[in-house]
Amino acid sequence: MSTDWLTVVRGDAPLIVSVPHAGTHIPADIAAGLVSTALGEHDADLYVDRLYAFATDLGATVIRTAISRTAIDMNRDPSGASLYPGQATTGFCPIETFDGEALYKPGHEPDDAEIARRHDRYFAPYHAAIAGEIERLRSHHPRIVLYDAHSIRSHVSRLFDGELPQFNIGTNSGISCDPALAAAVEAVCDISGHSRVTNGRFKGGWITRHYGQPESGVHAIQMELAMRGYLDEAAPWPPAWDAIRAQPMQHILEQVLGACMDFATHNPPP
Repeated sequence: MSTDWLTVVRGDAPLIVSVPHAGTHIPADIAAGLVSTALGEHDADLYVDRLYAFATDLGATVIRTAISRTAIDMNRDPSGASLYPGQATTGFCPIETFDGEALYKPGHEPDDAEIARRHDRYFAPYHAAIAGEIERLRSHHPRIVLYDAHSIRSHVSRLFDGELPQFNIGTNSGISCDPALAAAVEAVCDISGHSRVTNGRFKGGWITRHYGQPESGVHAIQMELAMRGYLDEAAPWPPAWDAIRAQPMQHILEQVLGACMDFATHNPPP
């Protein structure tokens, strides 16, 4: 299933890969109020859709959006509640960048009516797709894994100190999935020789927290990658996609998704 902004590629394996932040498209009616579209596109999870392009070959279902998180963030609580109380973050319809720069011209910030419109136009269909694919796959598998794929610049001083570890695994502090799934993903990351943390600065966004229901057979886990693992962060922004540069990271991620698949298929619960 595909629209001009939402793509769902169905697979039969017990694995869903959600890519909510790789999009850079900002609809014209929203772009008109921005300081600049370039600023609005700056915080995208650059090329994460390309990075995980191999997932469909594994039989995974992939759900992704072309819409920029500046228009609406598919991974935020629609109530507006902060996922990280007391810490700097961006909102459901962000009005500032990760670095704290204003996204909108004065007086053009989205009001409640506009936020509701964006919710109905973009957020609701994206999450209907996730819920629908969970229901479809759970009808065939005793348990499934929902893997939420993200990336971020290695240094964002407003959000975290110093350099972010390469692999940032989020399980909502152990609530969103079986500990065995987290351990399997951690093992792959640790063997790679890159730095890794679990439930550090990024514990999982709304997708992980909302859908992760291990007791119902749905195990959700978020992976936040530091971008240095697959692109040149020192290049003029945005750096170009370099397939050769990304290959080593893709090889590790293939093993990560393989670990997710093994968890879902080996010795499933009765």
